[in-house]
This record gives sequence, C-alpha cells and structure tokens, in this order.
Amino acid sequence: MSEESAMQKRKKEESTIKEVLSWVITIALAVVAALFIKNYVIINANIPSGSMENTIMTGDRLFGNRLAYNGKDPSRGDIVIFKYPDNEEENYVKRVIGLPGETVEIRDAQIFINGSEEPLKEDYLKEEWTVAAGPYYFEVPEDCYLVLGDNRNNSWDARYWENTYVAKEKILGKAVFRYYPIGEAGSLY
Repeated sequence: MSEESAMQKRKKEESTIKEVLSWVITIALAVVAALFIKNYVIINANIPSGSMENTIMTGDRLFGNRLAYNGKDPSRGDIVIFKYPDNEEENYVKRVIGLPGETVEIRDAQIFINGSEEPLKEDYLKEEWTVAAGPYYFEVPEDCYLVLGDNRNNSWDARYWENTYVAKEKILGKAVFRYYPIGEAGSLY
C-alpha cells in the first residue's frame, strides 16, 4: 500500500470518527436540554378525574410552567399543579381559592373571602354546586393556599383532605396549556 493510500485511509477513518463524535455530542446536548426543560421549565400533567370539569376534562394532558412562581406568588383563580398534601407521591391540579393569611368561608355553595358580604365570582364552575356546599370555614396559614376543583360536586379537594392546605413550596407550577386532545389544544387562560 502506498503512502498516499495509507494517508487517504487515515483521513477517511478520522472523518468517520469526527462524524460519529458530532452525532454523539448532538444527541447528548439534546438529552441534557430536554432534561433541563422537563425538570426546571415545564411540568407535564395527565388529568385522571373530572374534578376540574369543564375547565379541564378527564384524559386531558397539560403543560405547566415551573417558573411561573419564581419571585411571584400564585393568584386567586390560578390553576396549579402541586404535590397532594396527604400523599406527596401524587400530583394534583386544582384552582387557587384562598391566599396566605386569608379566611375563607363556604356557605350555601358560595365562597366569601375575609368576611366579605359579596361572594367570590366563579364563572368557571361546571354546574350548580350542591354537594359539600358548606358550611366550611378555613384560615389559610402563611405560605399556604386553599385549592378547590372546578367541579365542586365531584372533586376530592381541600374540603376533604386531612392536610387541608397546599404549601407554596409544594406547588410545582402553573397549568398553562392543554396539548391533548389535539382538537382542544390551547391556553387555559
């Protein structure tokens, strides 16, 4: 084999190694980026029950924004993804009703915040609220939230939990976008 042939063979081998290395680096960077986004930017949620109907339906899939509450607190009406207080291995999705330090009274299927005579306006409720419609009285601790499902007649929420409130640190993100079913895809707000 001539010196020129040996050199061409070596260049071809080096070129192949560079190509394989290029693919390995590209794939590794893609995996790192995907893991970063999944763990620090978005959270994926599957909806197994009808507790948030008609806002979110059974079988829907959502993306939540993990960064929504960095430097900012959840607001009343936000739909949040959080660690279920009675079993932190489960994630739940509910709507924020009571904010830290507030009193929340539920009577006759209406919510009153801090002793207000005017009930909270809740256009998102699925139907007339008749089950577990009060009376309830909650004093929301600092750094905690009171959350309820939109389908009040069929929602396992703070009215029934042993650990009633969701600590801010247990909120994983704000639910922002439904991506499945495709025909229903879009913003939740």
